[in-house]
Amino acid sequence: MNLIVDIALTHVRSRARQTLVAVAGVATGVGFSIMMAALMVGSQEDFMRQLIDALPHIAISDERRDPPRQPAEVAYDAVRIYGLTPETRRKGIKNPLATMAALEGWVPGAVAPSTKTQAILRYASRDVAVSITGIDPHREPRVSALPRHMRDTTIAALYRATNAIILGDRLAEKLGARVGANLTVQTSEGVSLSAQVVGLFHSGVRSVDESSAYVLLKTAQILAKQTALINELRVRVNEPMNADAIAQRIERQTGYKSVSWQEAHEDLLSSFVIRNVIMYTVVGAILLVASFGTYNIISTITHEKARDIAIMKSLGLSEGTVRAIFVLEALIIGLAGALLGFVFGYLLCLALGSIEIKSPFMDTNRLPLVYAPLHYLIAGGVALLSSFVAGYSPARKAARVHPVEIIRGAT
Repeated sequence: MNLIVDIALTHVRSRARQTLVAVAGVATGVGFSIMMAALMVGSQEDFMRQLIDALPHIAISDERRDPPRQPAEVAYDAVRIYGLTPETRRKGIKNPLATMAALEGWVPGAVAPSTKTQAILRYASRDVAVSITGIDPHREPRVSALPRHMRDTTIAALYRATNAIILGDRLAEKLGARVGANLTVQTSEGVSLSAQVVGLFHSGVRSVDESSAYVLLKTAQILAKQTALINELRVRVNEPMNADAIAQRIERQTGYKSVSWQEAHEDLLSSFVIRNVIMYTVVGAILLVASFGTYNIISTITHEKARDIAIMKSLGLSEGTVRAIFVLEALIIGLAGALLGFVFGYLLCLALGSIEIKSPFMDTNRLPLVYAPLHYLIAGGVALLSSFVAGYSPARKAARVHPVEIIRGAT
């Protein structure tokens, strides 16, 4: 074994320039693949984080996925009814406090009540349709990121004024309203009241920031003209990726429609699959190009060492031993390139992360990057695999040539 290593290292050192070029090629491929993976995964996780934090992980509404069965359908198995107006039901979740207590007994997270209603905000002759959510400021921090999204105030500001309201910052721009402005809130139920803006929030999701507002629970219940109305329970779980399974169990238990954040944004999540395929294709292409450099170097070394191969085989070295020598040379180049590529990739990520980007559409001024050991393992593994493949073919070809033919051809 020591003889194989000594011969392989001698061959690699004897062609130092070619070896350095091959190592640099592998290092460049590994470094750029690590940088690309860190950038694409970082941007995806940053988007997911904003998407998850913008809304509760699970929203339990007073709706049902399937319409309730009518009395005639219950009494007769072979009946089908068309055009029948369903029974009018009182809005809201029945026994919301008992339902919340039951969910808090097993859901790994927190539950908070809310009352949602649609309204039109009127200010300075401008009318904007919005979704108003009534919240409990004591429970809301447990289920949403609204407290972190507040600008220059807290959600406790809802207690500072009668009919206080918190607006999305883009919604405030639409209305031309500032903190302290008095708005008129008009609902389809015929309720109209004056509300004072006590704060603004910015979630980073445009559709939320320009069409959402928050008030106290009792204010939303007044707007809905129904005392003690709770038409939505907002749930935040400890592990967001388990939200879909928990939502399905909640729906089976309560009968109410439970929508996880995955279901609410399934179109965006499906696009991530395509994005990941593109990312790994690009990374693979970079490493594949780098492996061609290794293949070229090993082929050249094999061709130039034809006389050495003849001598080694005439001395009794087997085909497997000769093949192992040249494969080991390729692996040495691949390993050295991978280690340098780790350093190069890390430095590239640091350089990319230090670039300051000023954009009104971004909450941060730095590119989101993920420093994951998995990226280094994948890049290093692919580099070694490609180096092995690049070295095996010429090594196998060289080892199969008879030493007499090599010496005859050399003379």
